[in-house]
Amino acid sequence: MRVYRAEDYKAMSRRAASIIAAQVMQKPNCVLGLATGSTPVGAYEQLVEWYKQGDLSFKEVSSVNLDEYLGLTGDHPQSYRYFMQKNLFDHVDIDVAKTNVPSGMAEDAEAESKRYEKVMADLGGIDLQLLGMGHNGHIGFNEPASDFPIATHVVDLAESTIQANARFFDSMDEVPRQAMTMGIGSIRKAKKVLVVVSGEGKADIVYRAFCGPVTPEVPASILQLHPDVTIVGDRAALAKLEEAGVPVCD
Repeated sequence: MRVYRAEDYKAMSRRAASIIAAQVMQKPNCVLGLATGSTPVGAYEQLVEWYKQGDLSFKEVSSVNLDEYLGLTGDHPQSYRYFMQKNLFDHVDIDVAKTNVPSGMAEDAEAESKRYEKVMADLGGIDLQLLGMGHNGHIGFNEPASDFPIATHVVDLAESTIQANARFFDSMDEVPRQAMTMGIGSIRKAKKVLVVVSGEGKADIVYRAFCGPVTPEVPASILQLHPDVTIVGDRAALAKLEEAGVPVCD
């Protein structure tokens, strides 16, 4: 596990983007596992800037997203397909046909879950998986549970996650209660994992995830068992890791 400390969100985003860009330059036809949420937005903005400067191309890249809300069409402003188009895909030269997001409108959710697993397998697996982390330790929409789910599946969102997402919708009634997400096993198959964390509010869960026991009650703790994990965070988010003596690089 490698931990990189940045002074603030902007510096964190630039460092994370540089790791993603390096992956793309080293293997132009790589498979990127992508995440949504507020934390990765700055990294996507930096990648777009480098593309516009002519320093980076996504022409041969394929992507798979972690998750999607059930019940939202891809053009819904709060769907994760829309998020990815708005924050990255519409601004770079990636082939949209090579971008994959679970279907939130699939009539048969079990069949869609199996299809998505096959998509990842047919691509040869994920070269670099980008992850954020929820305040309860969820990665993707894998919520605290009694066991680690293996494959892509449908989840009932935790109340804390629903509350956290409510700010993006006009009313609480509109907030989806279910989502489709890669399983913990799907995420662990990625060759490399990049975790981005920001803000004092994440300090406790970052400590629990990487210094506490490996437990499905803190889903991100499973990353302790992954052979190639990089954490990029700002000073506030990493404070308790540093207090615990975890080596941190600038």
